[in-house]
Parts: sequence; structure tokens; C-alpha cells
Amino acid sequence: MHELDQTLATPAENLACDEVLLDACNQGGPEVLRFWEPADRFVVLGYSNRFLTEADSAACQRWGVPVLRRISGGGAVVQMPGCLNYALVLRLDGGTGRQTIGVTNQLVLGHIAKALQPLIGGEVRIDGDTDLALGSRKFAGSAQRRLGHALLFHGSFLLEADIDWMERLLPLPSRQPAYRAGRRHHDFVTNLGLPPDVVKGALRSAWGAVTPLVEWPRSQVEPLVRTKYTDGSWIRKF
Repeated sequence: MHELDQTLATPAENLACDEVLLDACNQGGPEVLRFWEPADRFVVLGYSNRFLTEADSAACQRWGVPVLRRISGGGAVVQMPGCLNYALVLRLDGGTGRQTIGVTNQLVLGHIAKALQPLIGGEVRIDGDTDLALGSRKFAGSAQRRLGHALLFHGSFLLEADIDWMERLLPLPSRQPAYRAGRRHHDFVTNLGLPPDVVKGALRSAWGAVTPLVEWPRSQVEPLVRTKYTDGSWIRKF
């Protein structure tokens, strides 16, 4: 597997990059493990989230926090310094463990949990289908996008994030996993407190991502940013 540790200049470019890598793999390109870290705060809606329901648009406007939309499912998240994002781009011919959403969740999150366990000193649980948790507190969420021959599995780790911003910018989600039990963000999520490089190293080892990705279709990022990720009709489509 190839590895790309690449944070682009804007939130929209970083979201578009994941889609570009997925499209490339779907057309026969390499499998990739990518990392990126947000420099500023922004809200990202899941593909089918309602703009006026899953983010507090008035609060986002008041605080000058942009709202974007990604191509994968799941709920709204606040991206901010102190988060570490990863994206796994995998071929769908890589075995039966990738053929359904649920089985892929268990496969990928199981690998990640096993890699993080020695670093944390507590049990890393897969909960709510797409979350990683310590005890009953979530520290990472994930989502998927699947094409004919490849899938994108991406997520975000809370390492040293300011959870107050979740309270300011996100209402309680309209759909919640049972283990959340209606808890506010402050009572539901937690930071790992690990350095980003330590987490990156664990994931590189877990996925055998030993080859740097030098050539990738970066020229396709800007058109996607212009026609999709900064387009109000995409961001407010639901």
C-alpha cells in the first residue's frame, strides 16, 4: 500500500483530495493510506445530512466557520486543530471482508483498534458500527464511499481537539448510536492525547503503508473544489 501524508491548503481541497484518490483507485490506481490535519475550524456534513438540521448554521455564520459536505455518509463533524484525519482507499477485489459496508467497518476498525491498543493502555472498542471508543466515550468516527471497484474509508481521531467547538456548532445529531444515550458532546467524546506522528506510525504499520505516493492526480483537485466542494448547491443539497 502507498502512503500520502498530505494536508492541502483549504478544507475543500482536503475533501476533494479523498475523492480524487478514490476515483484513481477505481480506475486501476494504487491503494492509499492518506493523512491530513486541519489548520482551521470548519464543519463537514455527511452526504445525506440536512444542512439546516445537522449543523447550527447561525452559530457557524456568527463564528465565521464554513460548512462543507463530503461524499461519504455518517453525521456532521467539526474539523479543527487537534484532529488527525486518515483516508484508506482500497480495492473491492481485495477479499470478502470489503464486500459490504458492515463487514468493511469491522475489518478496518478492527485493524485500527488493534494498532492503537498498545499506545493507549485501555480497551479500544468498536461501537455504534462506525465509532472507536474508550469505555463509553467516542474518540474517532468513520464513514464510507463505495464505487464499482474501490472504496473510501475515512475518519477523524480526536487527539487534542477543543470539544467546546462541538457544543457551539453542532446540535445533537438527528440519528444517534444507542451507546450515546442522548449525551451532549462534552459527555460523549474524548481526546486521546497522543501525538499525531505516533498514531500515523501505528496505522502505517497496521496497513503496511511503506511506499510514499509520489505521483497522484493532484490536477483534478481544483476542478472538484470549484464545481462541487465550494458550490452552494452541493453544500445545501439537502
